[in-house]
Amino acid sequence: MIAVSGPIILVSGFFAFGIACGVAAWFVLREASRQIVAPEPPMYRMDDAYEWVVRHLDELVASTLLPDDLRRILRYQVEFFQRQGVTQNGDRPRLPADVVIGMSETVDYIMARSADDGETYLPEQIYPVVETQLAYLRAIGAIGPPRKPPSR
Repeated sequence: MIAVSGPIILVSGFFAFGIACGVAAWFVLREASRQIVAPEPPMYRMDDAYEWVVRHLDELVASTLLPDDLRRILRYQVEFFQRQGVTQNGDRPRLPADVVIGMSETVDYIMARSADDGETYLPEQIYPVVETQLAYLRAIGAIGPPRKPPSR
């Protein structure tokens, strides 16, 4: 039987620990480089959007809407985007070109959709909510800046 002395066990332990740390560091660095090269696409979460809109919405408009009204308007706006084919929550964009959606058509859709559900909102209530949610989408990187008109 071979007797193993204390220093050999200690050195072997440090060596095994060093290998484990090196492997862990390699995995961490590999994932970090993937994030730098191809960051995860932005994810829309209704609860996060709601909280953000509540914090940034003009107080005068916010005072005219109940929390359920605000959630309904936000949900209808996302539903409108889905109908236009521009929502890709968590997926890489596969659109052949930029998509431009006008504010007035969004507000018209929300007004018609809410009327179908028996709710009535004024355009003055919907426009600020839609604009604030668009600002949220810009803040998380889900949409680009407003398109500039072509120069002449």
